[in-house]
Amino acid sequence: MSGFSNFAVSFSIVSILSGCLTLYGTGMNNGGPAMIIWGWPVVGLLTLCVGLAMAEICSSYPTAGGLYYWSAKLARSRGPAWSWFTGWFNFLGQVAVTAGVDYGAAFFTNAFLSLQFGFEATPAHTVEIFAAILLIHGLLNTRGVKLVALLNNVSVWWHLVGVAVIVGALALLPERHASASFVFTEFVDNTGFHNQLYVAMLGLLLAQYTLTGYDASAHMTEETHDAARSGPRGIVNAITVSLAAGWILLLGLTFAIRDYDGALASDTGVAPAQIFIDAIGTGGAEFLLLIVIGAQFFCGMASVTANSRMIYAFSRDGALPGSALWHRIDPRTQTPTNAVWLATGGALLLGLPALWNTTAYTAVTSISVIGLYISYVIPVYLRLRQGDAFPRGPWHLGRWSRPIGAIAVGWTAFISIVFMLPTVSPITAESFNYTPVAVLAVVGFAGLWWLASARHWFTGPILTAPAADAAPPGPTAPDPEMETR
Repeated sequence: MSGFSNFAVSFSIVSILSGCLTLYGTGMNNGGPAMIIWGWPVVGLLTLCVGLAMAEICSSYPTAGGLYYWSAKLARSRGPAWSWFTGWFNFLGQVAVTAGVDYGAAFFTNAFLSLQFGFEATPAHTVEIFAAILLIHGLLNTRGVKLVALLNNVSVWWHLVGVAVIVGALALLPERHASASFVFTEFVDNTGFHNQLYVAMLGLLLAQYTLTGYDASAHMTEETHDAARSGPRGIVNAITVSLAAGWILLLGLTFAIRDYDGALASDTGVAPAQIFIDAIGTGGAEFLLLIVIGAQFFCGMASVTANSRMIYAFSRDGALPGSALWHRIDPRTQTPTNAVWLATGGALLLGLPALWNTTAYTAVTSISVIGLYISYVIPVYLRLRQGDAFPRGPWHLGRWSRPIGAIAVGWTAFISIVFMLPTVSPITAESFNYTPVAVLAVVGFAGLWWLASARHWFTGPILTAPAADAAPPGPTAPDPEMETR
């Protein structure tokens, strides 16, 4: 891959046309326009601190293992343990973000089919579309990295042109727009908690979920030219370009609102779809929906790509159950085909509770944020502990490393608590936020496996990949050549 292709993978996964729009209805309920518009730049700048801290480490250690490899290299002691838990948090977040992206694409596809063919927007229909999209993304990702790179390059321009078309249509075609006072100051609480500070914190999820997945640039470095520079640039550029274009998109969409309650109660099940209809009519709305669905499709495909590379690298080091299966490389396409199907299968399982849980999508997006961001800042925290002993790569932050890293760690600790909190009052079986359950289940499994077995044989990431048919390290096949520090 070229440096642009590496950036394109992360930019496609961040996908402002996916995250901003799929959680827009959630933002309308949790703080309304004021939190949607002002939460975005605040979260964006704090996220940029996380990305900058990660990029500096990526320049020193450009490898597909990415985050969990960095933890092993940066830990002063107990490197294998730091690496183990970083990898498991990243695995959880990667699978969850794949589920969130493709389920969001299913939402919008169902809305389009409802308008065009009367295909009712129900949870069952959405799950069926979700499964079909995951299947297509799995098939595309087994065709080889050249096809993936080409589609990701197209995705960058699709997103940028798509945002311009959507914002232009919403700015020029409607007869009237919402007032500036409404867009910048209107606060809405439809959660039932009646506490503005609490609701405002919940409203940060829209921006924070969108600005995830840029670690894909690190996971793709083994397939990228000049990785020590291209990987860090891919991370930082994906955040900055998304930050600017995303705010423009949110402003355009919020100014186009004509019937706030009607958008939330839309028969399509998707608030932005109803905003499009109210602003420019059904025909124009269908066209804009196709642009959004295309962007979400590219986003989901890139997410599966990054997810599969992380699974490949983690299982190459024996850290997943059945590692011998997941780290195999297809000799024809040179891609980790089995890892692709584990990524899509895990995402499907995580999205199935949407059949009976009304807050399932919010939970999936929260899981992705918590899993990914904890895995992001563990190596950042370890890098801070190293101080001047950290071996800098050609791309680094200089004297800004410590303050930026400290902000990144503090922000991640905050959002990891906030996004586990209840999102709707009263709390019932149908509205229960199962984020803590999912996170604790994965972390508990990883912890018990570590204590019972893995601590005796997992010694950290391998420097050189074994042959495709070689057995990965594990309790029955330890590899004495693995590096521990």
